[in-house]
Amino acid sequence: MLKALIIILMLALVASLGSGFYYLMVDQGDKNKKRTFHSLGVRLTLGVALLLVIIYGIATGQLGNRNPWDAGPQPLTEEPASQ
Repeated sequence: MLKALIIILMLALVASLGSGFYYLMVDQGDKNKKRTFHSLGVRLTLGVALLLVIIYGIATGQLGNRNPWDAGPQPLTEEPASQ
């Protein structure tokens, strides 16, 4: 569920980036139109939401790394007392 939300947020970020580029090309410096600026605000909000979802996923343990080269935390071994 969390991974699907991350993918949806990433796709929304790409769509917002595309709409911002479109508005930038269409408006061409018209000072009365602020669609590019609003698209930037939407993109910033989506980016913060994506970051918060990733932080939540890592904090709860739903997201993590499962790399074959990362063995994870090693248990502490006690050394024998020297005489």
